[in-house]
Amino acid sequence: MEEEIICDICGKSGARVRHISRSYGKGDNLLIIENVPVISCPHCGESYLTAETLHEIERIKLHRKSLAVERNVPVAIFA
Repeated sequence: MEEEIICDICGKSGARVRHISRSYGKGDNLLIIENVPVISCPHCGESYLTAETLHEIERIKLHRKSLAVERNVPVAIFA
């Protein structure tokens, strides 16, 4: 059974964890982190990261040279 999550924004239960990809920086300094857990609330529509997730993102960014794998990806610009 999935854990009931109380939304930190509106206080209602029913928030869910979604996993997304987030990008940080740009150009040669671009880092994409996949599978980032985001709390999403269907009641108030807000999405947010927990403190634990933010700390892990900072750790990954700090150690990006040893943790990241280089990949070639196509990039499009919305114009």
